[in-house]
Amino acid sequence: KITTSPKGEHPSVTLFRQYLRIRTVQPEPNYVDEVVLFLEKIASDLGLDCQKVEVAPGRVVTILTWQGTDPRLQSLVLNSHTDVVPVFEEHWSHDPFEAFKDPQGNIYARGAQDMKCVGIQYLEAIRRLKGEGKRLPRTIHLTFVPDEEIGGHKGMELFVKRPEFQALRAGFALDEGLASPTETFVVFYSERSPWWLRITSSGNPGHGSRFIENTAAEKLHRVVASVLEFREQEKLRLQSDPSLTLGAVTSVNLTVLQGGVAYNVVPATMSASFDFRVAPDVDLKAFEKRIQGWCQDAGEGVTYQFQQKWTEPRITATDDSNPWWAEFSRVCREMSLAVKPEIFPAATDSRYLRAAGVPALGFSPMNLTPVLLHDHNEFLNEAVFLRGIDIYVRLLPALASVPALPHER
Repeated sequence: KITTSPKGEHPSVTLFRQYLRIRTVQPEPNYVDEVVLFLEKIASDLGLDCQKVEVAPGRVVTILTWQGTDPRLQSLVLNSHTDVVPVFEEHWSHDPFEAFKDPQGNIYARGAQDMKCVGIQYLEAIRRLKGEGKRLPRTIHLTFVPDEEIGGHKGMELFVKRPEFQALRAGFALDEGLASPTETFVVFYSERSPWWLRITSSGNPGHGSRFIENTAAEKLHRVVASVLEFREQEKLRLQSDPSLTLGAVTSVNLTVLQGGVAYNVVPATMSASFDFRVAPDVDLKAFEKRIQGWCQDAGEGVTYQFQQKWTEPRITATDDSNPWWAEFSRVCREMSLAVKPEIFPAATDSRYLRAAGVPALGFSPMNLTPVLLHDHNEFLNEAVFLRGIDIYVRLLPALASVPALPHER
């Protein structure tokens, strides 16, 4: 249900807070019963076409469309995800699904930064542009997708393979970025590849009182030592070169250790799970051979298995060879917005868009804001939120008016 604004509150802020109150929290997001109905109502209010595509049972991509005036031109896609990560409510100062606003205008809620703010900012920018009687050459599609927070495997990954996605004729996309604690806005032109793998070590079992040779633990320790040594090298490389950002190096963390049944029984198998984020300029085949080498050097019976392995990193050009970037950066200069291009350190749905041939930039207009995605007490100030709408009001007409490109003529 969409309600009227509380006295003195901007209607866009009210809509944002209503969206935040919808519990789309993993692992059981309320997509169909609430989010889709919420978006359908907004589409009706704004005179936008609305299409629903169920890419997996209970997993719906909602597409709101503002038709352009020139059907020959490819479209602009504004993507956002509707799910949010779980919360530890005991660590929050306010109910994370109340969208509480303090006297300073800080709105506390899960999803305030990641990324329900952006979805509403897109919509409210279009509301303003339509209210001004604007018509734009390129069609704008707003895609609200599920399950990004758990990898997008039942969301964008499936959607880009469907005929409904091809029918969008996407030429360029905007997706999520990160908050910035400084005046500078960060815009992301690529991202690291998530490689999640489990290394399993098999060895001799026996009684816990004996010095048993070739145990699973000994061999697993060698692998873990090799991985953590690599981690330290990459960490030092990042710290010693001021020109590098986190997304430009490969990170790894040991996240799960498993094995053993009793204190006095040496286990026959043990495993360690790692979260690698591989920089986009890394030779992926050579890097996997390096992982193979770590396992081989540890001894016989050491194997690895991927739980997630992204192998199609793409880079969106951030120079004048890319007309989309040229127009994006021109608007930022005209608005006196300081912008810093970077590689996104984690993974977003942009990777599926880029792999499908759609250049994409990750951009969430939240500066002077601490980075609190997935953190306790996630918040966004209403003034920062409203300024983001102003930014999209300038960006969207510019991007949707990029002249016909050579392949469109």
